[in-house]
Amino acid sequence: MPSERTEVQVRPGIEGDLEALTDLYNHYVRETPITFDTAIFTPEERRPWLLSHPEDGPYRLMVATDTDSQEILGYATSSPFRPKPAYATSVEVTIYLRPDAAGRGVGTLLYKSLFEALSGEDLHRAYAGIAQPNEASVRLHERFGFRHVGTYREVGRKFGRYWDVAWYERDL
Repeated sequence: MPSERTEVQVRPGIEGDLEALTDLYNHYVRETPITFDTAIFTPEERRPWLLSHPEDGPYRLMVATDTDSQEILGYATSSPFRPKPAYATSVEVTIYLRPDAAGRGVGTLLYKSLFEALSGEDLHRAYAGIAQPNEASVRLHERFGFRHVGTYREVGRKFGRYWDVAWYERDL
């Protein structure tokens, strides 16, 4: 019987990942309230997002791949928290996993790599908004030192209903 354990490599995202990353994200757009985007993207529409996450600086894209197949299992990003200059030392972080990669430690590896990459940057806080309910994401963020700071009630409407978003923060 094959093992569920997959050898995983985490590396910065590259332009060659664009199609696979778009497909992964579109799953969450179509099937879940985890993202509040409501229309799927083409890879070309997602290109500016990918290019806004260079290999250095405060805005990163880390990709987890299966070391054998090189298939993308998930990704984590740090992005601007808000556009005004005084927010420059804060980032919003997010993580998306292929559904079959959940519960296998991939998210932990991604966040470990992301926070190590950010450790030398001029950053003060990381924030994460988690559409509710999402216990797996809450547990992951709490393991990385995030603490709940508040919940926006019924802040997004998708699939004909309203969703809450719980906000978490951690020091960097």
